[in-house]
Amino acid sequence: MAEPGFRIGHGYDAHRFVSKERPLILGGIELDHPQSLRGHSDADVLTHAVIDAILGGMALGDLGRHFPSDDQQWRGADSLDLLTRTLDLAKAKGGHPVQLDCTVYLEAPRIAPHIESMRGKMAAVLGIGVDRISIKATTTDGMGFVGRGEGAAASAVVMLALD
Repeated sequence: MAEPGFRIGHGYDAHRFVSKERPLILGGIELDHPQSLRGHSDADVLTHAVIDAILGGMALGDLGRHFPSDDQQWRGADSLDLLTRTLDLAKAKGGHPVQLDCTVYLEAPRIAPHIESMRGKMAAVLGIGVDRISIKATTTDGMGFVGRGEGAAASAVVMLALD
């Protein structure tokens, strides 16, 4: 039986807010906010969720397997660069993304004014049209670590076509 021509991957990431140690980066965009996210790389939860979705869709493990937090070469890494490297891994197995749907969970800052820029950054790296990328944001109405303003999270679903 021939393998189907599509795969689906799901990714999730969460990071804690800390005092302003560096810029707050979401979807490759620097946002004005009094706090940043703690992480080994640039802590871009949105891009990390996309990376995990692509890796999952191609059955390649997860972010930590390919870019471990105990490896100093990834300290402060630009997550869009990690996404580019992830795409190379997917392409080596014959896969490429064709659709992306993401949700960012946070109370603040508001990302609505930045969504189009985020979509543009993702489209440029993924090599697909902006019209194939959805990025949404939601709060948790005060519930959980996101609702208390302790951190941010993101989830992503990607459809990949096989060559």
